[in-house]
Amino acid sequence: MREIRQHIIIALVEDKPGVLNRIASKWRQRGFNIESLAVGHSETAGLSRMTFVVDANTDAEQVVKQLDKLVDVVEIRDISDENVVSRELALIKVKAAAENRSLIIEIVNIFRAEIIDVGPESLIVEVTGPDDKIDAMFDLLKDYGVVEIVRTGRVALLRGVASSTPGLHELAEEPFERYPEGETPYSSE
Repeated sequence: MREIRQHIIIALVEDKPGVLNRIASKWRQRGFNIESLAVGHSETAGLSRMTFVVDANTDAEQVVKQLDKLVDVVEIRDISDENVVSRELALIKVKAAAENRSLIIEIVNIFRAEIIDVGPESLIVEVTGPDDKIDAMFDLLKDYGVVEIVRTGRVALLRGVASSTPGLHELAEEPFERYPEGETPYSSE
């Protein structure tokens, strides 16, 4: 039986509709579960950075190669075996009656988290860090009654001056545009 491990994949993609669907379909076709996905604007206008955490065996490399062939993918890289900094953000709404509020605040302080909303019967806590820190805090707050939790998914960058997308540093300051004037290989015209 092959060991399944998590892979952190960073992709720089064109910022346009349908890209996420095409990329997620490749993972689905190979039977991989996407543990988390974070997408946002990158340092280059017109491009978004995607950070995938997938459960995969050695076949992850093959999917990365297939994704690299997609027209919307500018660069993609598996950074799982590299020196990275990764973080996740979670918002946790927890029941907080008067008799246990101070205990919850102590937990929040121990984890260097923040209380971002206070209600008569609840608190909303913001915690940022590695996923095991968020899991540990969640486990402690469960005893008080977690109403709901939302997590961003992991984001990651390489440590030091190295870039996860080194080829992009040659791009001009202007927005990225692979196909001028809206022409794309997916247009129906």
